[in-house]
Amino acid sequence: MTNIYIERYKIFQKGDGIITDTQEKYYTCRYDRPFKEIFLKEKNKHMLKELLELILKVKINEISLKPNERNTGNLKVKRKTYDALLKTDIGKIEIEVNANNKSYVHPRNMAYICDLYSHHTLIKDNYNEDTMIIQINFTYGLSKEKENIEIYKIRNERGGLFVKNIQIIEINMDKYVNMWYDYEKKGINKKLIEKNKTLIMLGLEKKDLERLSNDYLKVKEYMDELDKINEDPEFREYMSEEEDKRKIFNSELREARETGHAEGI
Repeated sequence: MTNIYIERYKIFQKGDGIITDTQEKYYTCRYDRPFKEIFLKEKNKHMLKELLELILKVKINEISLKPNERNTGNLKVKRKTYDALLKTDIGKIEIEVNANNKSYVHPRNMAYICDLYSHHTLIKDNYNEDTMIIQINFTYGLSKEKENIEIYKIRNERGGLFVKNIQIIEINMDKYVNMWYDYEKKGINKKLIEKNKTLIMLGLEKKDLERLSNDYLKVKEYMDELDKINEDPEFREYMSEEEDKRKIFNSELREARETGHAEGI
């Protein structure tokens, strides 16, 4: 008779068969859905606050999650458009997590912030620039020549602002992840890790995250939340379905390109 023992990440089959060791995928905040499930919870707003203050270099006193963007409790209900839409005492902030830097990313995100700006303007009694509209992009796959954080505004060729209350902030996430790997290899820049830990942790895989969490309680708190959602069967089902759809789309796209190339199209 064959006995099967199932642990959290491993499956051991004991008997006539070969013992196997299967590692489940661990979803981190390189994906937008885990980011939402952690940072858009009321009880985790202090984590979001610390992250935003590091990026914006300002003190944030109040964060209000938009009701239509709040975690509904149903993991299978995909939120509309925005990864995160927040109302703060410094303005309205939209957050996008971009797992890659493909050609559609900037035009798509520009459409999102323009839509947010338009809706904000329409509900006002008059046209003004009193409220900042900010989009924060956590982007992977950017060029090494890009700065760690780049700020975009709408200006003319002489530097004059078209409007003063719209701003796009793009974070070169690979550079923050590489800070950790450089530290791991060379053992230097401990202060750099300390200062940027809340950005670094978003891009780390499980093993590196565990090592970073040994030094910082706030990283440990984040990882505990990440563990919880990775243990949620509904979350894993949702993520698996999303990945399956993405792989099918990519496969069909590649097949169409190859067919078109073969036929001279």
